[in-house]
Amino acid sequence: MTNMSRARVARRIAAGAAYGGGGVGLVGAAAVGLVLAEVRMARTAVHNGNSGGRVPTADGVYEWGSPHSSEAESGGGYASGEPPIRLTMLGDSTAAGQGVHRASQTPGALLAAGLAAVAERPVRLTNVALPGAQSDDLDRQVALVLGTASPVPDVCVIMIGANDVTHRMPPTRSVRHLSAAVRRLRTAGAEVVVGTCPDLGTIEPVRQPLRWLARRASRQLAAAQTIGTVEQGGRTVSLGDLLGPEFAANPRELFGPDNYHPSAEGYATAAMAVLPTVCAALGLWPAEEERPDVSRREGFLPVARAAAEAAAEPGTEVTAAMPTGPRGPWALLKRRRRQPVEPPALPPGSASEEARSRAGTTE
Repeated sequence: MTNMSRARVARRIAAGAAYGGGGVGLVGAAAVGLVLAEVRMARTAVHNGNSGGRVPTADGVYEWGSPHSSEAESGGGYASGEPPIRLTMLGDSTAAGQGVHRASQTPGALLAAGLAAVAERPVRLTNVALPGAQSDDLDRQVALVLGTASPVPDVCVIMIGANDVTHRMPPTRSVRHLSAAVRRLRTAGAEVVVGTCPDLGTIEPVRQPLRWLARRASRQLAAAQTIGTVEQGGRTVSLGDLLGPEFAANPRELFGPDNYHPSAEGYATAAMAVLPTVCAALGLWPAEEERPDVSRREGFLPVARAAAEAAAEPGTEVTAAMPTGPRGPWALLKRRRRQPVEPPALPPGSASEEARSRAGTTE
């Protein structure tokens, strides 16, 4: 499918989500049913594999300039003397970090540590993502985030969509729930970065031609998610094959023991691509980096076209630009350089990460 065709389909899905339209098919129902069956077979290893369905808990404060995450022991202060940036993760097992054993290997911990290093400030991480979640669970997750006595997060990172495809949720419904979540968080004052639907065609047990169908369905939903997110004031980063051709080239290295969720190296690859967009959303990137770089094929495009191009190229960012144009809303497409991240260690004196793991339903 060409980018122009994908843009038209994404625009239809986003319009249906905005105006209450019915389901717009990603691919034929029979084909999706076959993909679902293949992916369910792939997921059986999750129940029996080394991950055990458990997700490490990485919540805490990550100090810049320190090899661990911790609050100062006296008076609740912080070594830098500044209050922490509040980062919240929402979504499914990818956001939660299922597939790894250590909290420091989860995307939330990696992003928190990287953000603390860039901002030279502590970062408080809260993760409300639920393994197995579909986009309709975002209503509950957002209520949990905004319904506490704690301040509104400075930035929220949402990773969602794979379960919507495998469980055949109508894409208009999927995008409607995501758009509503972004709108509620933005209205409350939080910046929002969405990692769009990953490429299910990279899952090893899914064979051709179903792998091609899975890839097509994933990219169509990712493009529609981008339109819905950008129109509500958020930013997106295309996860694609989980942010890098390394997944297709080195699946044994970048997938975890269950061959479904990413490994530690895979999550690190994802975090390197998402971190620059999180920093940009918080105004932590140099001003010159926010202008389009022609040498990297960046520029202003109609939002549907930008969404289609981003869906076809992992790690591409899309953010709102001009309010409107001759062909509707416009967006800025950025291909940011990936930012290296170092995995943090556990706070000193804490229990082992295995002991701190929380039980979670498998995806």
